[in-house]
Amino acid sequence: MQKLENNAVQLIPMKLDHVEGIYEAAQDKRIWEHMSVDLTEKSCVLQYVQDALQKREQGTDFAYVIVNKKTEKIIGATWFLDMSKQHQRLEIGSTWMNPIYWRSNINTNCKYLLLKYCFEDLSLNRVQIKTGHENLRSQKAIERIWAEKEGILRNHMIRKEGIIRHTVLYSVIKEDWGKVKKHFEEHLLY
Repeated sequence: MQKLENNAVQLIPMKLDHVEGIYEAAQDKRIWEHMSVDLTEKSCVLQYVQDALQKREQGTDFAYVIVNKKTEKIIGATWFLDMSKQHQRLEIGSTWMNPIYWRSNINTNCKYLLLKYCFEDLSLNRVQIKTGHENLRSQKAIERIWAEKEGILRNHMIRKEGIIRHTVLYSVIKEDWGKVKKHFEEHLLY
């Protein structure tokens, strides 16, 4: 996997050197409301990065830090998860960013770069995106990029507080990519 970038954002493969930048970006508690981790402590960030590197070695996941191109600072992270070469699919997930960038063009540009890489470089058949049933902000963002809502996985996960989470499942498949890409380029980028 390689660094991905455009005029708004860089997605850089996560490494240990990023611990401090991730920690700084992760201090707003609102980020972690719907997430399975909480990176407001440096020891948790170190474990998070070490887990990412281990999963990269195992070939199951690949984590990127999100860097704002204007400030050159880390503002969040996003992952390729559940990667399957055999089935030519993966999931884009565990995306978080500092709330300063919520409802900005940064996440849209991230998803565009990731999807473009998945379909045009990796030649995948399917990319899925999941979110919690209570995370309406995330659902709206996913729907804005024209991902197809496939359904709800009931009682899918137990959140860190012990609450059961239903998971809303979306996908973009290779047959959709042309129209989704056009939608990004005409309406959503920069």
